[in-house]
Amino acid sequence: MTISAKAFKYGDDINTDYIISGKYKFKSADMEGMAVHAMEELDPHYYEKVKPEGGFLVAGTNFGMGSSREQAPLVLIHSNTKAVLAKTFARIFYRNAINTGLPVVECDTDLINDGDVLDLDLEGGVLKNVTQGTEIPFPPLPPVMAQLLADGGLVEHFKKHGGFAL
Repeated sequence: MTISAKAFKYGDDINTDYIISGKYKFKSADMEGMAVHAMEELDPHYYEKVKPEGGFLVAGTNFGMGSSREQAPLVLIHSNTKAVLAKTFARIFYRNAINTGLPVVECDTDLINDGDVLDLDLEGGVLKNVTQGTEIPFPPLPPVMAQLLADGGLVEHFKKHGGFAL
């Protein structure tokens, strides 16, 4: 599966309150309604930039640190974020992202600029920077995680297979 989109680049240590501020995540279960507030603490126009065509959220180290609430990856999904690319992820955010169906890739993001057009090959483990004509390899996801993403997350996987099946 290859995903193509524009990069929207941010820095290190982006916590879940930057992804979706606590002032919103306790007021509603409406992910579409909360998605308009995605990343607004860092970029008040993130939703407006990403929603129409989709995009990759590109970051540095320790992306998703903070609370373990699954609203953060869900809000990104509903904002039309196609995947999150970062050098490293907070462990619980990483698993919540996979479990909710949001692709997350650990790779070297130093050579990605804001606005670059990228092609992400999840199975092949290659991120092509179309703008720069470069490739960034990354370890492909383990088969179980790739299957969860293909099914749309853990809940959809259980619905589809009647349990945890590979």
